Amino acid sequence: MAEAVETAEYTVVLNHEEQYSIWWADRDIPEGWRSTGHSGTREECLAHIEEVWTDMRPLSLRRWMDDGERS
Repeated sequence: MAEAVETAEYTVVLNHEEQYSIWWADRDIPEGWRSTGHSGTREECLAHIEEVWTDMRPLSLRRWMDDGERS
């Protein structure tokens, strides 16, 4: 079974809060998520997320904090 997970194809998905995750490429993406266009093995997708997701705070929190700094 572990081998199947290692060879499965995944896609990187993003939600409205700009939070990343991976999803099986052969399944419909859940509501509230969209594909980023990056796909590959689980390890490749997780490496991509690690590279691009530099600020783990949800978008709404980043905006709220930015607004507080301007006040």
